[in-house]
Amino acid sequence: MNYPIVIHKDKDSDYGVTVPDLPGCFSAGATIDEAIAMAREAVELEEGLPVPDPGRVEDYRTRREYRGGTWAVVSVDPANLRLKATRVNITMPERILDAVDRFAEAENETRSGLLVKAATDYMARAASRSGRPAGRSRSRGRRRGAGKRGR
Repeated sequence: MNYPIVIHKDKDSDYGVTVPDLPGCFSAGATIDEAIAMAREAVELEEGLPVPDPGRVEDYRTRREYRGGTWAVVSVDPANLRLKATRVNITMPERILDAVDRFAEAENETRSGLLVKAATDYMARAASRSGRPAGRSRSRGRRRGAGKRGR
């Protein structure tokens, strides 16, 4: 599967990579080659989120958020995609849980799907404010090693 990626470079920063097909999926690297490799790793780290079929560069290149970027494609072996979700136990006030459930239903979403999207969006905004990558990182030096994506 070949996923289009867009690479941006700001002065005094690493190369940042966004994977438009996977909202919240991003990565970075000190060089373009490293950024592309980290993007491939980020896609492969999906961690239970559904991975859509790749789109085409033409579908994204005119969008404002990708202007000025350099386009490339990363090849990902579908066998490398992590499709297993992990069950977690969390505690929250009942009124918040009720509100989450009502909102998820109104959005035609599951509770888990909504919470994953909310967490991913929050991490992406925090990373954007701090100038460091967020989202899907692990300790292996990925973009913050390699970004993760949320839905």
